[in-house]
Amino acid sequence: MPASPSTARAINDRLALRLLQQEGPLTAGQLKQLTGLSRPTVADLVERLTAAGLIDVVGEWGEQRRGPNAKLYGIVADQAHLAALDVRTEGVSVVVADLLGRVLAEASVPIGGETGTGPAVEQAVALVERTAKEAGVAGLHTVAIGAPGLIDPATGELRDSGGLPAWHRRLVLALQERLPETGVHVENETNLAALAEQRDGVARDRDTFVLLWLGHGTGAAVVLDGVLRRGASGGTGEIGFLPVPGTAGLPSAVDCAGGFHALAGSAGIVRLAQECGLAVAESGGGDGDFGEGGRGGAGLVRGAVGAADVVRRAVAAAGPGSEVAGAGEESRFLDVLADRLAVGVASVVAVLDPGCVVLGGEVGQAGGTELAARVERSVRRMSPLATEVRAGVLGGEAVLRGALLTARDRAQDALFAPRQPAVQQSPVRGLPRAD
Repeated sequence: MPASPSTARAINDRLALRLLQQEGPLTAGQLKQLTGLSRPTVADLVERLTAAGLIDVVGEWGEQRRGPNAKLYGIVADQAHLAALDVRTEGVSVVVADLLGRVLAEASVPIGGETGTGPAVEQAVALVERTAKEAGVAGLHTVAIGAPGLIDPATGELRDSGGLPAWHRRLVLALQERLPETGVHVENETNLAALAEQRDGVARDRDTFVLLWLGHGTGAAVVLDGVLRRGASGGTGEIGFLPVPGTAGLPSAVDCAGGFHALAGSAGIVRLAQECGLAVAESGGGDGDFGEGGRGGAGLVRGAVGAADVVRRAVAAAGPGSEVAGAGEESRFLDVLADRLAVGVASVVAVLDPGCVVLGGEVGQAGGTELAARVERSVRRMSPLATEVRAGVLGGEAVLRGALLTARDRAQDALFAPRQPAVQQSPVRGLPRAD
């Protein structure tokens, strides 16, 4: 059936707003060219969106040509303000941004393991409120949270997880109570890292890929045909529990210490470096294994830093043309590490055949193209399925970046949504959704 006039107007408005978000300020003529709409139709939608406070004149275009300059229209960035949180085992990082994703303020706070649930939640909520105040923001429209653990695909809620701090789940509820007018959304941090690498990082040309998170722990995010896959219980990507050769035992339902996590988690990487005769800097603790919630891969930052540091130094020593003494040990360490990682990658490839695997997290970024190339060669020996292995470029920052992208998309979905009648919209490529 042809769209009604009101439905057509809503579709046109949404299209124009998306173009302004993607391309930046545009003239009415440029909107006409990009949308294919008639000049009167574009004039009408510009008038509607301006009256609604969603767009405004932000400048002029055409100073070098004859005649009056054309008005440039842009999205009103302070129409809504956003907050993104990266919730780790020992702390929280926050950024506050405008509707276009421009960061206005950012801060972080450590939360020690001895801190009780109530005080930990209060510290995190107070950090959000304080950062918003520093940004000059009176209220937040949308908050997106990246956290370790499983997200219930039916409710979008963070599930209880015995291996993770209780304050993580309480934080989501506390923010919903303290900010009742704010939309609060939570997503697994590895999924957010995949979103960030796809939108702003190394996977921008891929609709199908797997991100292997290598930080304190291990995890995977699966994107197939532009859609994030969660599985029946939200557990797609719990690769830390994958039974693999070379560990002391098998994983259990509550402990991934015997699974792939034992080979590729920060503690296993540090031990491997020591076995290869490499010096390992003190990481400040945090190298112990953890139980359920293995895909809470970002986990403890300090342990990930220790593993990333030794990988980074090994790459620098073993790189092409390097004359650093001891490069043989560094190269052997990288080869063994690549073989370990390839076990997990080959398992994923055998089931999903994604064609591309991104090594994300602090360790993946530290290994760079050198480690990625070694993993790719090792996978090629194990699997007949052609698989490109890429190094993530966003590292640990990918979680916060993915949370900010999600907050921005959620806010724009709400603000740009058709009024009446409702129109089913196509999902944004790669956007994780909890509903």
